[in-house]
Amino acid sequence: MTKDVIALTQRMPDPWAMLAGLLSGGPDKLVDTTGEGAVMRLCDGEGRPLVSLEAPLLVQVPGEAERLLGATPPAIPYWWTEARATTGVEAAERLAGTFAARLAALADGSAWPPEAAHSLAVVKTDGMSVAPTPASAQPTVDVLTDKVAVVIQDRPVVAMTAWLSDAFRTAAGAELGLQVVTPPGTTLSPAVRDSLSNWPSRWVVRDERDGYYDGLSGAVLRWQDGMFAPVAAAEATDDDPRTPVAASYQQAAATDDRQLAVTFRIVHPADDRLILGGALESIWRELTGESPAGWGTAEPANLPWSPRQMTDLAYERAPEPTWFVVVGSPDRPGLATVRVSPTKAGVEEHVTLAFGYEGDEEPPVDALPRAAELLATRHHLQSMLVQLRKARRDLAVPPRFEGPGVPLAFVLGPEEVRQMPDDRARHTPLPQQPVPLGPKTRPAMYYPLPGDPSDLSGWQDFEALMRHLKGA
Repeated sequence: MTKDVIALTQRMPDPWAMLAGLLSGGPDKLVDTTGEGAVMRLCDGEGRPLVSLEAPLLVQVPGEAERLLGATPPAIPYWWTEARATTGVEAAERLAGTFAARLAALADGSAWPPEAAHSLAVVKTDGMSVAPTPASAQPTVDVLTDKVAVVIQDRPVVAMTAWLSDAFRTAAGAELGLQVVTPPGTTLSPAVRDSLSNWPSRWVVRDERDGYYDGLSGAVLRWQDGMFAPVAAAEATDDDPRTPVAASYQQAAATDDRQLAVTFRIVHPADDRLILGGALESIWRELTGESPAGWGTAEPANLPWSPRQMTDLAYERAPEPTWFVVVGSPDRPGLATVRVSPTKAGVEEHVTLAFGYEGDEEPPVDALPRAAELLATRHHLQSMLVQLRKARRDLAVPPRFEGPGVPLAFVLGPEEVRQMPDDRARHTPLPQQPVPLGPKTRPAMYYPLPGDPSDLSGWQDFEALMRHLKGA
């Protein structure tokens, strides 16, 4: 049985529809809220969350239901409302399904997955009351120890939903890792991958042969000392004392698909006229010929692309950092995450961007110098790294080995070039000399690198370049 149920409706679930859904367990169920009011929870009498309910989200961006659920939604715009049941609690899954079924019936829509939302009847459970504090401060997790919070996700793509973002934030506040357990057929959104790469957070994949393994590294895992961790040394063999790698992870599928990945850092001077997102829009246009399709503070990205609205939200949240996800049109898979942080130097934007291409599509490598020049001359670029890798066009992260990216280019911003002593930025040990970008009096430097996905030696050149620029 799935743990997540989603109502996709043509009309906004009004207060009466939400109330009808919240009464799925009877009139004695009361609610608390978390995640800045974006997540509501039905709790039992001891304050343990049973079902978390995300506030209805108006999706105005095409392709998100197809990308994240493999579902056909109503026409744009439509409303997306999530309910998640806590695993191991009797009737919680039926409660979530009935909630979504009632919303779909009252607001003209459908529920995903269809088999989970088959009843409109009240779910019979023991009586519940208002969740006491501080128990209600817990995220809706399946296992909670003194080291990690564990959540179980059974959906095609684990996305950075408002609920999952709240779980990451709550776990971090309690100095815990977050471990996400999925069946073998699940993939990750790129927006989730980086958050699960920091110990002890993990992507834990159930597997028939090896039990559990890390979906990002392949390491075979066991539940030990209150968390999933690589198998103990005693389980390794004398021939190979290293942590075993799951056989399923090693079954990599051959592909001609490629991904072009760009990571860059911008530092804007603090200015009331500052508009965020301009650098991302510039490079997106240069590499695809169009602007991003939409953005949001969680997945699905629900708002049409608007740098002004992004800026207003980041300004409201300052001095706290703000995280955004940005997506492209369904015809050109593209996804970026943007972290905006006020710093002593100004306002920093850290952007991770990727586009996907089929085997017969050529990534726009020739457009990279022009894109880098736009960022360097108009958007206060500090540095940028471009990589090419053999990986899925749809950008989803599978629980199998995918070859690493190889560096195509590194770019150093004009201010960083200016601060390098002894003309170090212009004369490097690389076979190809850097290409100056922008004004001759204050250029940025574009360092071409081999960029052959079948040859990892490009990382040796990149390492040599970094040592040189740092004066090592």
